[in-house]
Amino acid sequence: MNDALLNSAFLRACRGEATDYTPIWLNRQAGRYMPEYHQVKGNTPSLDFFKTPHLAAQVTCDAQRILGVDAAILFADLLPILEPMGLELDYLPGFGPKIANPIRSNADIDAVRLTPSRESMPYIREAIGLIRAELPQNIPLIGFGGAPFTLASYAIEGQGSKNYVHVKQLMYGDSVAWHVLMEKITDAAIDYLNEQIDAGVQAVQ
Repeated sequence: MNDALLNSAFLRACRGEATDYTPIWLNRQAGRYMPEYHQVKGNTPSLDFFKTPHLAAQVTCDAQRILGVDAAILFADLLPILEPMGLELDYLPGFGPKIANPIRSNADIDAVRLTPSRESMPYIREAIGLIRAELPQNIPLIGFGGAPFTLASYAIEGQGSKNYVHVKQLMYGDSVAWHVLMEKITDAAIDYLNEQIDAGVQAVQ
């Protein structure tokens, strides 16, 4: 890590050190509110968009440059990590993420696979390499991942929900199965973030 990056306001703040100002970044820096985002995405399906390194890299860098914020955030969605685990994920226009085979039983939990992110999601490492090469030398890159509870909620419910009835049924009705699933998803989430760190991000959220 070069000195300019190490001494950036964002990383100094991460270390609890004094800064000349409060560094700023946004959780959803690259998104649908930006005309430039739509120009890059075009008609590319959402899942393909997340998995195409040069597109993810471009919208990540565009957002940092246009907004002038103190860090870039890897453009990614929190749910594709569920695909290597055996869940069939798609993003439906006008609806959002949808899982065709949600987890509803102990057999479903037993079938959840754990595959190293480096093998199952190589596009993440490639995107990080492209972003790091494009960003100014003093701008940190933040990795991104979903919290295990959020990932489990989508994996069980199969889509967004107001009440998450199926999640509650498993969590309260079979706490042993719930904890087994949470351990698997937590292990996958840790591996995913570690892969991003190894690939070149300076922080994760």
